[in-house]
Amino acid sequence: MSETKVDNSKRTWLIASGCMGAVGAVFTATPFVESFEPSQRAKAAGAPVEVDISGLKAGDKMTVAWRGQPVWIIRRTAAELAQLPKNDPELADPKSERPGFTPVWAKTDWRSIKPEYLVIVGICTHLGCTPDDRFTPGPQPSLPSDWPGGFLCPCHGSTYDMSGRVFKNKPAPDNMLVPPYTFLSDSRLLIGEHDKAKA
Repeated sequence: MSETKVDNSKRTWLIASGCMGAVGAVFTATPFVESFEPSQRAKAAGAPVEVDISGLKAGDKMTVAWRGQPVWIIRRTAAELAQLPKNDPELADPKSERPGFTPVWAKTDWRSIKPEYLVIVGICTHLGCTPDDRFTPGPQPSLPSDWPGGFLCPCHGSTYDMSGRVFKNKPAPDNMLVPPYTFLSDSRLLIGEHDKAKA
């Protein structure tokens, strides 16, 4: 029977190489595994946004970013609110019955928690353009002579009323999106969370 001799220096070298390989594998795998986790920026982009609306006067509009989208907060005037029910016959979805664009709690003419404050995602539902403000009623370029006030998408001519509801026979298929939100106080909004928000 022959004896097998083990070279101790080779053995030590093999063990050291194996250990170094294992350490390298851990360092290589760590960034790969961490890449599955959302970044801090991504987490922040999806986080609720708190907004101070104390300076918003009747007829004013402000824009904030939430999830990479513009959210419009508009304090409507008494005249704009009074006009909303009159628009219903001209709208494609006056009661916001199509699923996915309006939470149950906002399926009203004003589409908001408090009638005077409109909170909508400022993106046209046709091809994602940003509509222009056309709050002033009456005849004006690219709009009908009986224009009640609202928004005009300059790309393909879709029009929305002061609740973000789309008018009939326009390229946009749906009303503008109402995000989940809640009032923290009379002067502060939290966009991105609402206990009762169910589309």
